[in-house]
Amino acid sequence: MSSSSLKLTLIGGPTVLIEYGALRLLTDPTFDPPGLYREKPVRFEKTSGPALSVEEIGRLDAVLLSHDQHLDNLDSAGRAMLPTVGTTYTTKAGAKRLGGNALGLAPFETVTLEGVGGERLLVTATPARHGPVGIEPISGDVVGFALGREKPGDLLYVTGDTVWYEGTAEVARLFSPKVVLLFTGAAEPRGRFHMTMGSEDALEAAHAFPDALLVPAHNEGWVHFRENQDQLAHAFSVFNLDDRLKLFEKGKPLVVDLTA
Repeated sequence: MSSSSLKLTLIGGPTVLIEYGALRLLTDPTFDPPGLYREKPVRFEKTSGPALSVEEIGRLDAVLLSHDQHLDNLDSAGRAMLPTVGTTYTTKAGAKRLGGNALGLAPFETVTLEGVGGERLLVTATPARHGPVGIEPISGDVVGFALGREKPGDLLYVTGDTVWYEGTAEVARLFSPKVVLLFTGAAEPRGRFHMTMGSEDALEAAHAFPDALLVPAHNEGWVHFRENQDQLAHAFSVFNLDDRLKLFEKGKPLVVDLTA
């Protein structure tokens, strides 16, 4: 894969394989089969499995883990594979819980990831709020990630589990990524309020990142999602923004030409 392009493959839910040159990264690893994982206090029921197995994905330089405390972002099989990757970037609190190769980053903290072939990416943690104002004691800390080639955030922004708020707006003011990977789905695991982005949030992102291609993930595979990618696409069409959104086909690589 040439460094003049970016390849994204949706494995399922929030799990996306990111390939840039020889560098290979994975977002929030979830590889368990479908099933009811927990009934109370929040029902976690998975309805579809991964498009690729851990073995089929192969070598990984890093995992971008938005948070470790929810099963739909890090399940049992995902947790088991973490020791096999180079580095697991996550929240400060999550790194303390996980130990091993986990590296906790504060929002807007930047580190350099170097691959086996000497290629580099700048990895910057970005702020995230996993629901409405005041949700933090319930949901815990979450981060997103901005990846950069020549300067922070000039390649890819992974929102992580968040709604659109002043923290994500600050990301848009600071960085100009080519692609924004939106964690969408309008998740409602606890009541009639969103824990992740719905159409309104995604439309905000489209305007805040006017030069970026938007790719939605984390909108299928679990019963607590209230909006799928086709419903999101319809909302974009209402606002004549069809060309700003690119939909995944699960398990099929999506290649973005970075020279265009």
